[in-house]
Amino acid sequence: MTTRMEVQRTIPADPAAIFRVLCDPQGHVAIDSSGMLQDATGTPAMAVGDTFVIHMDRESLNDYPLGKYDVTVSITAFEPDREIAWTVFGQLKPNIGHVYGYTLEPAEGGTLVTSSYDWSDIDPVWKEADIFPIMSEGALRATLGILDRTVTKGTRG
Repeated sequence: MTTRMEVQRTIPADPAAIFRVLCDPQGHVAIDSSGMLQDATGTPAMAVGDTFVIHMDRESLNDYPLGKYDVTVSITAFEPDREIAWTVFGQLKPNIGHVYGYTLEPAEGGTLVTSSYDWSDIDPVWKEADIFPIMSEGALRATLGILDRTVTKGTRG
């Protein structure tokens, strides 16, 4: 059974410009394709262990009756202009344990961005609930499209 998804897209921008969006709590909201991320509080991540709060609305997916709630994003991997990953802590207990992340590699025409979603280490309670993956491969791809649009806004004729 698959417990990890990865999608890729080359974005015509340098890794630093892309990484700035991925570190910024408001950047997370700006590129979200699910509609769940409504707003954010906190400062951009600068290291493993940094956290910020995302204000969520699960009604956007209409799959689990959580309504509006907050989660804390906790950075688990951080290499400037190269890699960022995080897990999410929220009102659900036990904590779920899924990890989202991005790796950036210089490529012809810009930066190859790999978006990953890994639920291989989720708590057994959530494995038994059989609700993963929450996000589809299409949603991950759409987020990369929005990231492209966000980073390159105004740079194309």
